[in-house]
Amino acid sequence: MDFYLNFPNNKLNKNATDRILSNSNSIDFHKKLSNYSISKLFKLENLSKKLNIKNVYVKDESTRFGLNAFKGLGASYAINKILTENSKINVFCTATDGNHGKAVAWSASINKKKSVVYVPRDTTKNRIDAIAKFGGEVIQLNMNYEETCNHAAKQCVLNNWLLVQDTSWVGYEKIPALIMSGYLTHFKEMEDSINLFQKPKIDIIFLQCGVGSWPASCIWYYMSRYKKNRPKIVLVEPNKASGVLRSFIENQRVSPKGNSKTIMAGLNCGIPSKNAWEIIKNGCDAVMTISDEYTMDAMRTLYNPEENDARIISGESGAAGLAGLIKCIKDPRLSKLNEHIELNSKSRILIFNTEGDTDRESFRSIVDL
Repeated sequence: MDFYLNFPNNKLNKNATDRILSNSNSIDFHKKLSNYSISKLFKLENLSKKLNIKNVYVKDESTRFGLNAFKGLGASYAINKILTENSKINVFCTATDGNHGKAVAWSASINKKKSVVYVPRDTTKNRIDAIAKFGGEVIQLNMNYEETCNHAAKQCVLNNWLLVQDTSWVGYEKIPALIMSGYLTHFKEMEDSINLFQKPKIDIIFLQCGVGSWPASCIWYYMSRYKKNRPKIVLVEPNKASGVLRSFIENQRVSPKGNSKTIMAGLNCGIPSKNAWEIIKNGCDAVMTISDEYTMDAMRTLYNPEENDARIISGESGAAGLAGLIKCIKDPRLSKLNEHIELNSKSRILIFNTEGDTDRESFRSIVDL
């Protein structure tokens, strides 16, 4: 199955995660960081014409904090909140496919703390080196992502480290919620452009989805701010690692069934986050899957822009949102999905480039440099 149509109730859960998100002051915190700047929002007018839709906007996170990805928003905010409560913590630990681990290592270093980062078997040397650059001790395991997360949690108990994981489960929910709160910054940054007060200037958002924490923060923001006037939201997953799609089909959180072979390393995850799943169920309009070929096409599309559109450097996971849009337009089998989300020539689309060329060697081979 390539997609699942959801009919959400658009209701926010009045629980601990909702309270943490509601009390977020992430943008005020991030503005105080020395290398903070608002990430650019590009309007790709010529690509819009080629795709026969009204507007395509791309929020480009590739320059965020010099990390080449958006994950620093969540990790820095969460670690600051944690240290405000307990400044004696010395070691932060996490599991990662790359970008989150780099963000934790960077966030620990700017607070003069240590970090230990576990990575799964398929993590490339370039991604490992990028984490180590920020002072993280990187340990690669012969495990998949989900197994690596479990291992990191156990090592934190044995070594008295603090786990800063961007996925949640029963008994581990507060820190992932703080990470989600940090992500709210880049939605608030658009409140003077497309996220207007009463109704946004966009109709549909395509969001790449791993464990679900980041897209859930987006869903929460738009449900909280606009309620019934929120845009339609489509989640995009690799077809070989689609835990959210399978969870919708089985009506419970489950691990993906695929072989987890995908170039979209940041989306190659396991069972959806508990915090995220509750929000996604209530506010996501559809879930779809894409092949590696579609994300490579999207990477090339952004790197080789139409006429005078901006050139955007987008990695394998970063381009997945655009890849989802391209598939909707090109694949006639998705006609029911397009009808469900009201995708047509008048649609205004928001895409996030969540990472740049985080694996430069892979990037160059894909865009034919």
